[in-house]
Amino acid sequence: MITADAPGGPGQVRDPSLADAIIPLVTLVVLIAGSLALFGLDALDGPIQVALILCVLAVAVIVLKNGYSWDEVQHAAQNSLASIASAIFILLAVGALIGVWNLSGTIPTLIYYGIKILSPAWYYGASALICGIVSLTIGSSWTTAGTIGVGLVAVASGIGVSTAITAGAVVSGAYLGDKLSPLSETTVLTAQLVKVRVEDHVKRQAWTSVPAFMIALVVLLVFGLVKGAQVHAPVPTDIELKKIGEIYHVNGWNLLPLLLLGVLSFRKVAAPLALTAAALFAGVLGAFLQPQVMADFVGKDTGAVVGSIKGIWLAMANGFSIRSGTGEIDRLLSRGGMHSVLLTVWLIIGAVTFGTLLEHFGLISRLVDPLIRAARSTGRLFATVFAIAFGLNVVAGDQYIALVLPVKVFRAEFARRGLAPFNLSRLAADSATVSSPLIAWNSCGAYMGAVLGVSAFRYLPFAIFCYASPALSVLYGITGFRIEKTAPVEPGRSGAAPREFSTTINPGDDPAHVQGAGE
Repeated sequence: MITADAPGGPGQVRDPSLADAIIPLVTLVVLIAGSLALFGLDALDGPIQVALILCVLAVAVIVLKNGYSWDEVQHAAQNSLASIASAIFILLAVGALIGVWNLSGTIPTLIYYGIKILSPAWYYGASALICGIVSLTIGSSWTTAGTIGVGLVAVASGIGVSTAITAGAVVSGAYLGDKLSPLSETTVLTAQLVKVRVEDHVKRQAWTSVPAFMIALVVLLVFGLVKGAQVHAPVPTDIELKKIGEIYHVNGWNLLPLLLLGVLSFRKVAAPLALTAAALFAGVLGAFLQPQVMADFVGKDTGAVVGSIKGIWLAMANGFSIRSGTGEIDRLLSRGGMHSVLLTVWLIIGAVTFGTLLEHFGLISRLVDPLIRAARSTGRLFATVFAIAFGLNVVAGDQYIALVLPVKVFRAEFARRGLAPFNLSRLAADSATVSSPLIAWNSCGAYMGAVLGVSAFRYLPFAIFCYASPALSVLYGITGFRIEKTAPVEPGRSGAAPREFSTTINPGDDPAHVQGAGE
């Protein structure tokens, strides 16, 4: 028995038992599996959200049974909501941006040029490469997928190739930049957690990220050559191109909002502000470049100025819709709006609250501690870090919990075994950041599914980078390849790797990788 002070007053609390820790996980598995069995892929339209809320209540019952007060449960839940406020605003901003960009002609222009330029034979590989370059430039997987990715998936539908494979390619490319760009917040966070310099962390990341992306690129190119040869839709594509040209004034000016977003992202303007600014700019531009589209959308009875304001407002709120007479065009362009992402917001709230309660009240650590003791070799240690990070992405539903917790738990263990902190920073990012979009109810998987219009259940087999990267990282741990050593640190001394250290690595390695790293 231990004593803890709750917001509502002091009380006696008990450490969680192993059964306490297992029951929420079993509840999650049963309810998620049940929702998928009953509703199929439609489970993401509400049933899985209900399952997650029920899991939150199950954890609350266990916590109350262990002596905590409802005030403490409520306080922890409030902290979880605070932690995802930024993600929710980004998601709402992306919904608004998609609606306005369809109204203003930005996304239709991307579709028009994409259909004319990109060939089905190499479309999947090109999609991954384009998204990889963009995400490396701006450092944001979410912005990349929510802008360029949306256009690429729409083009895939237009030229008759698989939207699921295209979405997997988009996610692969987007997360390359999320791992390797020094502008990425997860890259910076990982380096800070492990107490290494960002540039040194990025260098170590490259040893798994670059080969993993090359593997993904080759596989996607093979998919394109095999499946692209099966595409026979030149006439529908020509009809769609002609129809887009009739509805919109297609020209390079329509892409200025995309350029603005790239500049703002590169200058590290907060994502919600950058996305909203790009949406509003596109709306104003569209009022001049696409007056007929604007008038048809809001009705011709309103004046030009009032009609444009109303059109932008409606597109941000409820998305853009069109009745062109061509079903495929209508399906491609009738989407977006903040309203369209509310199911995803509900999903994220349930998943992250569940994970936060598990972490805050010690249920996760009750499961993790025995795993650490069992990981006696370096290979087993690496596999354990991956298993915990991936498991947290599944259970906690948030990549930040999956990233931060293993680093906090294993940092002292890596130091004790004489493993340089670079090993942990690379492994944690490979295991937590990259695997997060593979889980449909994870905040990242939910976001990608919402903006791309393809659920994580469908694109998962084709997001090759997202499982090639952690596989290589664990393989390095098992074989000892690119594993850097330092002097072991006893837990009593610091509990973390020393600020200055020397490393020993395999012969033939770049001397730059032998440098010590400071904060």
